[in-house]
Amino acid sequence: MGRPDPEEGQLPAPVKPPDGGWGWIVLLGCFVITGFSYAFPKAVSVYFKELMKDFHVGYSDTAWISSIMLAMLYGTGPVCSIMVNQFGCRPVMLIGGLLASAGMILASFTTNIIELYLTAGVLTGLGMALNFQPSLIMLGTYFDKRRPLANGLAAAGSPVFLSSLSPLGQVLLEKFGWRGGFLIMGGLLLNCCTCGAVMRPLDMGMKRKMGKAQDKYEAKEMLPVGGKSEEGISTTDGTKKGKKAKKKPKKGKKLLDFSIFSNRGFIIYTISKFILVLGLFVPPILLVNYAKDTGVPDTEAAFLLSIIGFIDIFARPACGMVAGLKWVRPHVAYLFSFSMLFNGLTDICSARASNYTGLVIFCVFFGISYGMVGALQFEVLMAIVGSQKFSSAIGLVLLIEAFAVLIGPPSAGRLVDALKNYEVIFYLAGSEVVLSALFLGVASYCCLNRGKKEPPPENNPSAGGGSDTEEAESDVQEAEEHSSDNHQPAHSTDNAVVATNEEANHVAEEQSGEGGGCPAGDGEVLARDGCNADQMVERDSF
Repeated sequence: MGRPDPEEGQLPAPVKPPDGGWGWIVLLGCFVITGFSYAFPKAVSVYFKELMKDFHVGYSDTAWISSIMLAMLYGTGPVCSIMVNQFGCRPVMLIGGLLASAGMILASFTTNIIELYLTAGVLTGLGMALNFQPSLIMLGTYFDKRRPLANGLAAAGSPVFLSSLSPLGQVLLEKFGWRGGFLIMGGLLLNCCTCGAVMRPLDMGMKRKMGKAQDKYEAKEMLPVGGKSEEGISTTDGTKKGKKAKKKPKKGKKLLDFSIFSNRGFIIYTISKFILVLGLFVPPILLVNYAKDTGVPDTEAAFLLSIIGFIDIFARPACGMVAGLKWVRPHVAYLFSFSMLFNGLTDICSARASNYTGLVIFCVFFGISYGMVGALQFEVLMAIVGSQKFSSAIGLVLLIEAFAVLIGPPSAGRLVDALKNYEVIFYLAGSEVVLSALFLGVASYCCLNRGKKEPPPENNPSAGGGSDTEEAESDVQEAEEHSSDNHQPAHSTDNAVVATNEEANHVAEEQSGEGGGCPAGDGEVLARDGCNADQMVERDSF
């Protein structure tokens, strides 16, 4: 996907998402990529104590490793968007897997903390970024009606990998030291290349090829008829030339679409996510060290992350299923706001946990709320901007969030070094998450719902809560019906040509009186209003 049309220098009309088939394999690959991308920066915190001893640094210095990983994951979003739009998802993901693995392998040979920042932080973070964003884009192209469920299942990769990588890191640390653990972790990251290999793009040119083959078949069938058949062929050729003439001014697909900033919903979402990221990742990053400082053994401290991951495994798919309900999907932004409020209150209420039992209770509720946030964050963004602009939107959002990632955990680490008190950190992180939840909910209600006084379009009465391709499905059915009519014997060709002309005139009358219209027998997915497919999926509000 994302590759330009070799004939006309632009993207052909999008194919209807299959909502299954090979999409389940793509979902599995996205599951693994999401697991490595989100769980790896947290699992690396298991090695922080040993790194502090070897390099004689403090909490804030080691916290920069995870922060740089996350900052690269977010900050390189526009670069990933441009690369995906230029080269496609699969080659970008293969390169990303190699870079992520090379970063951890090189980190095992470092001699100071700066080299760790450059290898484990920058190089591995960049590699994971080149895998994470394309996998989400591919997931959005393969799923539409089942997209909330698919996002929830893919997001479950984070807790699954967190619950396994954290104990694995502790075992590797005890047996091989942090250098041996980094080396083995680098080998595990090579699995990202396998996930990139299965990201087969949808055949965007399939319907165009079918249309060309069908034109040749129609020409052969019409030859014996005579004059009217020649008129029909010339009419078909004329309409195809008219279509190509209309498409030529669209040459040059935007590598990064900044027009999404005119969408109020996108602005609200971006601001709330910036505030959210300031405090969202602080508790899980500092949790292991906090438990060790309170006297919890190292193995049990690492097990706390496994508890969060285990709860998170079930919370994300369950939340995805709830978000996919017909009466919930149109209001998914408010469900996302509630999940953030739940997460922030969990941090605040658990700030005084001083024993292992209290930390376990905190991990249970944090796992539920954190899973809800993880399952909904990208589903809400897709609902706001639509699948066609999602590649640009996610890149710009991640870039803005990168600044919050660079501020949040390092600042929390410096406060720990200065105050020697984790209670203040949990209060601060929880307050930031609560503020983001209130901003999203109130701004969405005040700024967006008041602008929804216009009645919904009369052409799409079907329920389903904002599917991206409901109109495209009806167009596909119409194209298939007319395509089957065109394959009748030669003696019925006159009727088919007359029907096509009548439909073209009807479409022209509905628009602005133009002649020609869009032929229904081309075998392509056509959109209304001048056959502009971009208008069909554009979102201006939730």
